[in-house]
Amino acid sequence: MKRRDFNCGPGCPVEVTLDLIDGKWKGVILYHLQEGRLRFGELRKKMPGITQRMLTKQLRALEDDGLITRQVFAEVPPRVEYALSETGLRLRPVIDALKRWGEDHQARQLAAAPRVGDDAESAPAAPAAPDRGL
Repeated sequence: MKRRDFNCGPGCPVEVTLDLIDGKWKGVILYHLQEGRLRFGELRKKMPGITQRMLTKQLRALEDDGLITRQVFAEVPPRVEYALSETGLRLRPVIDALKRWGEDHQARQLAAAPRVGDDAESAPAAPAAPDRGL
């Protein structure tokens, strides 16, 4: 967590929550961990756009904030599993609400977007290129 000195005005609880799940990846990691324990490689496969370095950084931050647990198994090669902590589990309704909102927003955006071909039928045809006999 970046900040611990919140000015507790009316928006303070929202500020606290957003401070914990800020950024592009933390919410996505928490969403995937709702499925249960996952290994680093499994998380990486579910998020092809994240680098190994960024995933490591975000997992450490989530662990530092008490939202996930990290369990290391004494095996060769070492196995590490991540899971939601009790505190992380309490974020489930928040993550689910973000997912529903995102799905609704995507649907509205798709409904409002012009369909392929709609503009082409109403637009005048482009003039043909001259034949140069090549």
